[in-house]
Amino acid sequence: MRRARGGGDEEAPRQNGSSSRRRGDQQQSDADDGDSAFGPADLQDDDNDPGLRREIRSKYRDLINSVQQNREDMLSPSNNKLTEVLEQANKLFKDVRQAREAALDAQLLVVATDLGKEKASQLFAEGTAFDPTAYAEHLLSFMGLNRLEDGEDEQNGLDGYLPQDAWHRVARRAECCFRTAPSFHYMMGSFHAEPPPPKQRIERQKKAPSKEAKRIMPTQLKKMDESHQEATEKEVERILGYLKSYYQDDPTSPISYYEFVIDPNSFSRTVENIFHTSFLIRDGLARMYLDSAKLPCIAPVEEGEVEAGGSSSRKQCIISISPKTWRELIDVFDIRDTMIQPSNTD
Repeated sequence: MRRARGGGDEEAPRQNGSSSRRRGDQQQSDADDGDSAFGPADLQDDDNDPGLRREIRSKYRDLINSVQQNREDMLSPSNNKLTEVLEQANKLFKDVRQAREAALDAQLLVVATDLGKEKASQLFAEGTAFDPTAYAEHLLSFMGLNRLEDGEDEQNGLDGYLPQDAWHRVARRAECCFRTAPSFHYMMGSFHAEPPPPKQRIERQKKAPSKEAKRIMPTQLKKMDESHQEATEKEVERILGYLKSYYQDDPTSPISYYEFVIDPNSFSRTVENIFHTSFLIRDGLARMYLDSAKLPCIAPVEEGEVEAGGSSSRKQCIISISPKTWRELIDVFDIRDTMIQPSNTD
């Protein structure tokens, strides 16, 4: 009984030791699980950590002070310090949890924005100024100028040597800026844009009227032509009679040409009188001259009186008259009656 009780007493601690080991392993595993898990409570502890909040606000103040102190250096076009400050501010903004931190972030953004605006305006002002010396230096460097070697370019004012393909480099670089169309050429050669030779015009020979066609001409047309010619001749003779009668009444008084041909009551009869009077001048039956007032006058030519030089001394001209001119002549010469009476009232 004692052995059994003793054996039992000896085995009991073993069981207690294994169970304690199991309990210790379970507690250790629970502790490991607790370390690996990151719950909302831990986040809330970080938000309420005063040390972390003070650190974030201190970094924001340092960034604001660095921007204000290094303002002149950041305005340089080659300085990228402003970009680095904005990247640091973006990293800090991920940990912003309180209003004071957000206010410092907004203050930094306002300072950086003003500085960026001033830098952009300064960059634009500097960009408008063109420095030809700097441009020439950059161009020579791009063309591959070697200042250590002496070449023929010293005569052109260059201290160095330019390779033979220097200008070809510039051409290859500049060709992308000019989108010119390729030159056009004809595969079969250029064509001549000359007008085609004119076609020879074949003139058709007019057929001479036959004797039968002449016979077909109506006799009435011949009679009408003859009647018009006879009427004109009779009217010319009648006007010549009026001219002679007026001249014989007072040979010393000149007869005004306008008073002789103008009919104050009819413009058409005035035109007819001018037309028929022209035949008298053409045939040498009347003559015209200018009086002392440089006004045209008309007088008959007596039989046997021959003009000096014959017909070659006579000159002809074309007279034009309009209703307006006709009325003005009537008012100027105060014409009340016609000197050539119409033939139907004669």
